[in-house]
Amino acid sequence: MFPKVPDQHKPDKPLIPNGFGVIYVLVSVVYLFLVYFFDLVKVSNGISPVLTLVVCILFGGFLGLLDDWIDLRWRYKAFLPIIAAIPLMSLAWASRATVRTSIALPFLGTIDFDVYYFFIIIPLLVTIVTNTVNQLGGLNGLETVCPAIIMIGLMIVSRSYAILLYGPLVVWLLLAFMNVRGRIFVGNTGSFAIGITLASFAIISDLKFDLAISVLPYVFNSSLILLTFFLFKTKANVSLDGKKLVSGHRRSLVTLITYKRPLTERQVVLIISLIMVVSTSAALLFGLF
Repeated sequence: MFPKVPDQHKPDKPLIPNGFGVIYVLVSVVYLFLVYFFDLVKVSNGISPVLTLVVCILFGGFLGLLDDWIDLRWRYKAFLPIIAAIPLMSLAWASRATVRTSIALPFLGTIDFDVYYFFIIIPLLVTIVTNTVNQLGGLNGLETVCPAIIMIGLMIVSRSYAILLYGPLVVWLLLAFMNVRGRIFVGNTGSFAIGITLASFAIISDLKFDLAISVLPYVFNSSLILLTFFLFKTKANVSLDGKKLVSGHRRSLVTLITYKRPLTERQVVLIISLIMVVSTSAALLFGLF
């Protein structure tokens, strides 16, 4: 049922079914419709947070599926998530009387973006998170375990809105288990959908700062990739040395960790996952103070 692609970081490059992220999209949408049907999350100013998240996940899945089909260039897909921000902008604008347009930052204090929050900050947050999550992948478990860590962190502090992610988290963890074992790939369909899920949920539950701190490793990885590409016109690449990964340059988070230091695929995924745990824990601690 699913197209197969070679696992580039295995000695014999076995063919692995790709695109299982569509299961995350379908199950999450069905779950959220049930949440809406049983009225478990109240409608805010005539707009449902549940249906807003549904639309965002569907668009994320469609964008990823489109990329899997026709291999969109980054110049195009980098800005497509802005469209997914429209329902979030509508929800925030309808609730503008109670929505906080300010973000509290350590050492800088509280910055109030006022009306710019609706038309600049929300689209910017969705675009950055979606694209940076999509750029950190390629290893078994990397594109599934790391988002799951951030999702769990957001659910811990979201209180009443956590119910929105119970279903998505369960199906994503099942996919992560199979992905870590090298049985499936979630593909761009999964990485775009989960990226938009994180951004949308953070905006709906007013956890913008928590999300911004949690995704710092993602932002660092993307910044390193883009910087080296624009300055040196080179891309990050990690090679397989026997059963271990090694890199002769530092152009991404993965190549930085494996620079002249051969590590197994699972060791690299574990190290980056621990980095995500640290950033997410820092976000939770900053939120307490």
